[in-house]
Amino acid sequence: MLSNHKLQVILEEIKEISRVDLSLYSDKGKLLTSTCEIEDNLEGAIQLFAESMAESQMLSGCHFFKVLVEHELEYILLARASGEEAYMIGRLAVCQIRNMVGAYQEQFDRNSFIQNIVLGNMLVVDMYNKAKKLHIEAAQRVVFIIEVSGKKDGVVVETIKNLFASGTRDFVTEVDERSVILVKDVREMGSDQELAALAKMLVDNLQTEAMVKVRVGYGNCVELLPDIARSYQEARMALEVGSIFYADSDTISYSNLGIGRLIYQIPTSLCEMFLREVFGEQVPEAFDEETTITINKFFENNLNISETARQLYIHRNTLVYRLERIQKTLGLDIRMFEDAMLFKIALMVISNMNYQKTGIQKEDKR
Repeated sequence: MLSNHKLQVILEEIKEISRVDLSLYSDKGKLLTSTCEIEDNLEGAIQLFAESMAESQMLSGCHFFKVLVEHELEYILLARASGEEAYMIGRLAVCQIRNMVGAYQEQFDRNSFIQNIVLGNMLVVDMYNKAKKLHIEAAQRVVFIIEVSGKKDGVVVETIKNLFASGTRDFVTEVDERSVILVKDVREMGSDQELAALAKMLVDNLQTEAMVKVRVGYGNCVELLPDIARSYQEARMALEVGSIFYADSDTISYSNLGIGRLIYQIPTSLCEMFLREVFGEQVPEAFDEETTITINKFFENNLNISETARQLYIHRNTLVYRLERIQKTLGLDIRMFEDAMLFKIALMVISNMNYQKTGIQKEDKR
């Protein structure tokens, strides 16, 4: 239901216009919010009124009103004045509160509906019937998963909702303790660059406003409601694979996973066989810092020796010496395209296997 803070804001606004004090109670007679100090105890009178057939009643100098939502009693409203004017103000306040509660329930139902689609908990027939009732139309959508480093709090969710949930075309929901799901209508976003910019904007806003470190993964664009679950699974895989092969990136798209997506799905036994074929029985666990930096920079510059040497601030001959030393150790000359490609894939396979072993160890500790 609506928070007491939002109910208080509604009553304060009505009082400012009408100068009539208002109090709102639960159907059990518990005070929820009021525009004035409450001295009288009307709990008994409120419960009797709640059980009666009347929708409004005059008692103890106050107008009592029932706030019904879909024929169910939600609140009891008191207009603390007598006369026709107070009665009219009370009726208007009831109408305002009822509309606000109805809008909140509809939004809650819409988010719950999208959550069930994301998790694949609905039949296709039920999905389209429910979508029609909730006025959710077909559209191009992309699922973004915002994964919080550590445990997320309400600030993270509210920040995302403030950015995207003001309209009716985007949906923000939660499925676990560490992440928030954004189902974004992207009909007005025509390019991959715009999606990437949106993911980056999410990261920047949450780091600035919520003061948390996050990673954002997102799936492919889909048009049919049942396919939203697929986009969600793609976003989930983007985060998983990205944490192995693209750990330095705080945003990752499923469509940009490249060969990492393939390696991630290769069974461990085949990975081990591949590594033995490349390195023999001595699979390298890790390289020293100098070798690691040299290899990474060499690949970043597309095997360009001159540019790599310039960026490393070393002489070209020094770089050649380092590469020859790597060749002697591993039996691969990464200056040659085929060896470089083989070595790059091998490094990714090693990263994947180390990640899988870490995951198994964490499970064993639990």
